[in-house]
Amino acid sequence: MTLCDACLHVLTTAEAEEKVRLTYQYAEDWQQGRISDIGAASAPDYPARPDKPELLAPKDMPRRRLGSEAGRIALIHAIAHIELNAIDLAWDIMVRFAREDLPTDFYNDWVKVAFDEAVHFELLNNRLGDFNATYGDHPAHNGLWDAAYQSRDDLMARCALVPMVLEPRGLDTTPPTVEKLKRQGDEKTAAIMERIGFEEIAHVRAGTRWFNYMAERRGLDPVETYHKLIKERFKGGLKAPFNDKAREQAGLMRAYYEPLSKTGSSA
Repeated sequence: MTLCDACLHVLTTAEAEEKVRLTYQYAEDWQQGRISDIGAASAPDYPARPDKPELLAPKDMPRRRLGSEAGRIALIHAIAHIELNAIDLAWDIMVRFAREDLPTDFYNDWVKVAFDEAVHFELLNNRLGDFNATYGDHPAHNGLWDAAYQSRDDLMARCALVPMVLEPRGLDTTPPTVEKLKRQGDEKTAAIMERIGFEEIAHVRAGTRWFNYMAERRGLDPVETYHKLIKERFKGGLKAPFNDKAREQAGLMRAYYEPLSKTGSSA
């Protein structure tokens, strides 16, 4: 089996728990050298998905309020859905852009991201179980994969839209969410969210690293190219306030995102 074969197996597996199991298996196979060849394959435009949850347009999603148990369940479910998408996104970036003849470190980075996202999904789904709920009980939206689809033709566009725009938004929103959960006495969910927020820094760093790598290889200015791609392919400006400290730790400097913000930045 090649790494691209493994990617396709995960992407074409619909059931969430099996997608997680395969991710753990193939990540270990890669790390232990049982999978070593990259291979090549055509990536599907969209990954296989379970029958539930129902997918809605973002504007049609019901509003959630953290002040109740039902609101916390809805929040956990929404983040679990993002993490399930993120598993597929990590495998997709490897198989889709294997044609770019990238260094082994590219695959090391994204296999690790896929593994982390599987852990995150499992933590959140287990937490849903504490409330007698499970993934699929609530509707979800497909905004994350829609952005992936918009960048399916170019690795730099993919890095710009997903790990350098959408994932950093999690760095921005997680700290205030953690504080709200703690005020409500939900220390267990807060601890899960804190872990996810910390580990997502490395995921944004991976996207930024390989965006900059491709910019250098193509002889492009990375910041100018980032601005161009976001204006062309991402609807709306970037939303402040930003978690500048976490973004900087991820290598995503203010020069990338501040000029695209409509309201400015905060530390």
